[in-house]
Amino acid sequence: MGVVGLGVMGEPMTANLLRADPDRTVSLWARRPESLGPLVAAGARAVESCRVLAERSDVLLVVLPDLPQLEELLDGADGLLAGVRSRTVLVVCSTVAPTGLRELSDRVASATGGLLRVVDAPVSGGQDGAEAGTLSIMVGGDDDDVAVAVGVLGTMGTPVHLGPLGSGQVAKACNQLVVAATIQALGECAVIAERSGLDLAVLVEVLGKGYAGSRILATRGQRLVEHDHAPSGAARYMLKDLDSALAAADATGTGTRLLPALRASFGELVEAGFGDDDIAVTQAFVESLAPRA
Repeated sequence: MGVVGLGVMGEPMTANLLRADPDRTVSLWARRPESLGPLVAAGARAVESCRVLAERSDVLLVVLPDLPQLEELLDGADGLLAGVRSRTVLVVCSTVAPTGLRELSDRVASATGGLLRVVDAPVSGGQDGAEAGTLSIMVGGDDDDVAVAVGVLGTMGTPVHLGPLGSGQVAKACNQLVVAATIQALGECAVIAERSGLDLAVLVEVLGKGYAGSRILATRGQRLVEHDHAPSGAARYMLKDLDSALAAADATGTGTRLLPALRASFGELVEAGFGDDDIAVTQAFVESLAPRA
């Protein structure tokens, strides 16, 4: 199998695959071959092009930010499509728009005579979950293709097949709506509490024991206490995720109130220069806002 996209999420996901299945041949390609060192040392093989990666793989795992980054790797003499010689499952772990994913699937199927099959498998759990191998993985695609993908994804977390192609992306959009709402609320309450003289560490502990407790609070609570917004996943990526949620709402004729407000808030956050920080930067963003008139 082959992997493209060895950043904050892709590198630990691949490391878990290598640990769980040391007999599997795992090929890697990266724009900067020097970045592959730790994974090659763990047993992976570096290849010189995306074409060679596809030639050697029955499963291609993609962990890139969005579809444009994948599109750049598909075409040309050294592109992924040129290397597809037999039935291959392309597992897209990126969070993308369901419509764009289905269009991609149609295009690559046409270009390869149906040999390249797409499965969507966006993940949730952040860098911590990727390192621990405890990701929640939302999978969409045909049953046979998903069965192949799950054999790989099961080394990285818990994959759940939710329906046909694009279902995983709809589930991830719903996930991100909840995540965005929660971290926005936590950012606001952190500022309100501190400006009211409360000990934020104590408040986080109290919130965690009641209905306000959540996975986001558990992983970001201490960051809020310490005002630590160092990136483990850039907040700006939330914009495209919320756009996907809005597209899903429009496609299903669903009226929403919170979702547009969250999209506007994160858009303002990014425009204000906070987009490269962790999503916990909602705290700093709220601190920067002028008081209501």
